[in-house]
Amino acid sequence: MSTRLCEVLIIGGGPGGLTAAVYLRRFRRDVIVADKGNSRLGLIPVSHNYPGFPGGVPGRELLGRLRQQLECYGGGVDELEITGLTKVDDVFVATHEGGEIRAAAVLLATGVADAGLPVEGWYDAVASGALRLCPVCDGYDILDKRVAVVSQPHNRTGHALFMRTFSCDVTLFEREPDAPLSPEEEEKLRVAGVRYVASPLKGVTLTNAMEPVLHTEDGADYRFDVFYPMLGETARSGLAQALGAKCGECDKLIVDDHQRTTVPGLYAVGDVVLGLNQISVATGHAAIAATAIHNALPWQFRRRTG
Repeated sequence: MSTRLCEVLIIGGGPGGLTAAVYLRRFRRDVIVADKGNSRLGLIPVSHNYPGFPGGVPGRELLGRLRQQLECYGGGVDELEITGLTKVDDVFVATHEGGEIRAAAVLLATGVADAGLPVEGWYDAVASGALRLCPVCDGYDILDKRVAVVSQPHNRTGHALFMRTFSCDVTLFEREPDAPLSPEEEEKLRVAGVRYVASPLKGVTLTNAMEPVLHTEDGADYRFDVFYPMLGETARSGLAQALGAKCGECDKLIVDDHQRTTVPGLYAVGDVVLGLNQISVATGHAAIAATAIHNALPWQFRRRTG
C-alpha cells in the first residue's frame, strides 16, 4: 500500500477536472488527477456548441486534447478509482485499490449518472445519434427529425415543448400511468402540435438502421429518428456526502461563488454541482475553482534560476 502526497487531488478526468488541472499546473501546483474512465464527454459523438470548434468536436477527441494540454505543463492522469475520502485535521485522505493519496485540497469533478430505460445496444445508439441525452446540447442537430420524448411527470410537458422548437414531429410517451396529464398539459401539447401516446411505454429497441422503435403496453410500435429519454440523473457526490457536504436536488452539491462546498478545502465543478449540465459550464467552474484553490494554498515563491 503506497501513500502519495500532493497539494491538490482532482477526482474526475472529464472537461472540468482536466481544465482545473491545466490551470493548477500553470499555477505551479502539485496536482494528481484520478480518473476511472466514465466521463460522459466520451459518449458524445460530436459536440457542435463547444466554443472554438465550428465544425464540431467528438467527445473523445476533446478529452484527448485536454489531456495533451495538461501534459504540456507536466501533468497527467492516473487511471484509478477513489473509493473513499476522509479528512484528518486539515488533510484529505483518499483511498484507492493501490493505497492512498493525501492532499491539502480536493476538487470533485465526478459528474452524474443518467437514469434511463434499458435499450439494447445503448452505447451504439448514443454513438449513432439515435439516442440523445441533452437537448440543450444538440437540439439544433435534430432539426425536423421524428422525435420521441419520455420524461418524468413534473417536467414532461416542458421537455416536449422544448423539443417542439426544433421539430414539427414530436411525440410524448407516457411513463407514469398513475400520473396522467392534466387538462392544462393536454391543451399546451394540443396547441403546440405535440402528439401524446397515453399507453405506457413498455420498451425500446433499435432497427438495423439504428432507428429507435418505442413499444407501448397496448401492443403498438412507433418508429422514430431520435429518442430522448429524459428520466433524471443522480450526481456522483457520495465521496463528498460522506464528509458531510450539503447537497440539493438529484444529490447535486451546493457550492458558493468560488466552487467551495460546505466542507472546507473541498471544491466541486461541472455536472456534480447544481446548475446547467454543459461542457462550457464545467470548464468555467474549473477556472473559478482552480484560482480559488491556488489563492487558498500557501504561496510557493519562485526561486531564481541560473
